[in-house]
Amino acid sequence: MTDKYDKKIVPLSALKAICARLRSRKERIVFTNGCFDILHAGHVRYLRKAKALGDILVLGLNSDSSVRRIKGPSRPVVSQKDRAAVVSSLGCVDYVTVFGEDTPIKVIRAVKPDILVKGADWKTGSIVGADFVKSYGGRTVTVPLVKGRSTSDIIRRIKRTSR
Repeated sequence: MTDKYDKKIVPLSALKAICARLRSRKERIVFTNGCFDILHAGHVRYLRKAKALGDILVLGLNSDSSVRRIKGPSRPVVSQKDRAAVVSSLGCVDYVTVFGEDTPIKVIRAVKPDILVKGADWKTGSIVGADFVKSYGGRTVTVPLVKGRSTSDIIRRIKRTSR
């Protein structure tokens, strides 16, 4: 059985058309991406701040294979299907699309966001897609992270306490 949140999870081909419609209505589209493996307060605060920058928040979610290549063979802890279900249930997230590449450049080119958002741990010059977004008048914003909140930290704490 599907629910209203499942409708937020869309393939890239559908997302491209959705974003074209949104742009024609002058909606400001914000894009961010990540693994969102074990959702925590830092993720939620980050996504709320990203949404506050525009009208529509599109989240590019790394696929399981992409997460493994980036984070290592023990990740993700949570499957892409479940991760997509969790982030799509957040009120601040309007659309989720899963991508299998190591970077979200293909998604960014399809979405053509007005604002590209990454965590402040990224230097603006190294944010994938920043040059593309700037080329048509969009901008890139970095959002401060919540200190001490990361999936990797959570996993390390779990491993320490389970010994």
